[in-house]
This record gives sequence, C-alpha cells and structure tokens, in this order.
Amino acid sequence: MSQSPLRVALTETCNVYGPMPAKTADLKDLAGRLEDLRRANVAHHVDLIRAATARGAGIVGLGELFSAPYFALHSPDPLQAALWQELAEDARDGPTVLELCALAHAEKVILVAPIFELDPASGQRFNTAVLIDEKGEVIGKYRKTHIPSGANEEASFDESLFYGPSDGLLRNAAPPNISNSPHFPVFQTSRGRIAVAICYDRHFPGVMASLAENGAELVFAPAVTFGTQSRRLWELEFEVDAARHGIFIAGSNRKGSEAPWNQEFFGASYFAGPSGRPELLDAPAGLVMADLDLDGSADCGGSGWDLKRDRRPEIYAAR
Repeated sequence: MSQSPLRVALTETCNVYGPMPAKTADLKDLAGRLEDLRRANVAHHVDLIRAATARGAGIVGLGELFSAPYFALHSPDPLQAALWQELAEDARDGPTVLELCALAHAEKVILVAPIFELDPASGQRFNTAVLIDEKGEVIGKYRKTHIPSGANEEASFDESLFYGPSDGLLRNAAPPNISNSPHFPVFQTSRGRIAVAICYDRHFPGVMASLAENGAELVFAPAVTFGTQSRRLWELEFEVDAARHGIFIAGSNRKGSEAPWNQEFFGASYFAGPSGRPELLDAPAGLVMADLDLDGSADCGGSGWDLKRDRRPEIYAAR
C-alpha cells in the first residue's frame, strides 16, 4: 500500500574525495587509497540521507555509482581499468551496503543505493542498485541492462571495460519482488512499488514499459550524464514515459566536475509524474526533494485517456 503524499529525496552531487591526482596519467597513485575514497563518498551521502530524513523523506535515491568518481571516461588504459575494478563490492555484505543498512534502520528510511557490484559467486561485475527497506534489510537489487560506450562533443566513455549487462538472474517469484521479468524487478515496499532503471537504460522504450507492466509506481533513474544531446533528452524522456505509463520517475544526475577528468555533469535532477513535474521542495545543496501522490499515478494528467486499456501490443512488433 503506497502512502500519499510520499516525500522522496534524490542526491545530486559528485566525488568529494580530496586528494585526487591532477592528471589521468597519475590515477595509478590512488592504488592503496581506494578504500579512503569510498569511505569519503559514503560519509558524504550518509550526511545527505540524514538531511533528507530530517526533512521528512521516506525514500532517498542515491546517484549512479555514488561511492566513486565516474571512472569510465576517456577510454582508460588496462592498468587504470584494473585499478577501479578493485572498488567493486558485494551487494549484500559489502562495506557500503552494510553501512547503509544500519543507517536505513536507524532513520526508518528506504534507500536506493547504486553501487559497483562484484558478484562473489561468478566473479562478474555489475552496475547495480541495491534496495534497502526501513528495517535495514536488503530486499533486492537491479543490475543495469544496457552498457554504453561511445563519445559526444564533450568526452568519450566506455563502461564495458568495468562491468557487464544484467545476466537476467534476478527473478524471484516471491515478494518483495513482484515482477515476472528476470531483468526488471519491481519491489513491493511499505511506501509503494519501486523499481530502478540506471542511466543509459532510460533511452530504451522497453525498459519503462516492462517496469510499468510489472506493477511499478515509482521508478528511480540514477544517471551520470553530460553533453548537449543528453541534456536535451533528459528534459523530455521522463515526462513522456511518466505520462505514457502512468508512473512516477525520479531522475537523478551527477552534478559538478571531478578531477582529473574535469568533465562537467549538469545535474538537473527532477521528478516526473503522469501530470507533469511535481513542484520541488526547498532542500539543502546536494538534495532534490518532492512530495509524490502515488495514489494518483494511474491518472494520465487529467487527459481522459486510458493508454493501458487502449493499447494494441499485437500490432506493434515487426513481423
């Protein structure tokens, strides 16, 4: 059962670890200090979570790969790639998740925490969002399904050097995952049915459609994005998908610049619902907050349309 209105917060920040090298060629100097880097960023987000709960937030969504800088820029050499792979950790028993579980229990808040995951069974790495309930328990995770590599007018990027796409092994027929999809879980929580789509996933129409079809009310869409085309679509995609599927989308983007790459991330985090963008609340730097009426998610903005009822999926696929 969702609670309405539901106060939701997103973090909008960047790497806060101070002693970053000035040149990418010197990133090797971080060897042996990655745990300090992780701790600094987790501590920063712990402060933001506490600031959000002090203002009544019932759910807090953290940014993509929040415990690290965005390390997939400028096609790093193999030694740099190997360095960052040391940051990957278990999505249930790793230090970041354990600390956030204790915090979620103490603050009685639901957390959506995107981390760099190392699967202990397979040895594979994933870009993974862990969902933690207000009891401090991990209730599930979502693994990014689309992994980008390419370049725009500002920078090149290649995430495939660090992690692969979801292996589709997340299916769980029992609650709290109520989805029938092995790739797109939807979690029943005390504060609504929550799902996640990470960054590049948002550009593919089947992602939001699958999440909505499997019962999602609120989709968190954490991202690290930049560039003219990305900014243009960022302002459009969530509003269209929210109206089309009768859901709320919480889009969070990194904000600021990170040494030594010095790539500017534009932020512009926002919420979208079937009726448009909910009004943002006053919040301290690093947070974006809004009150969401999940009970009204099925209303397509007062249009009178019933898109779910009237769709004809049998005629859409190419034959």
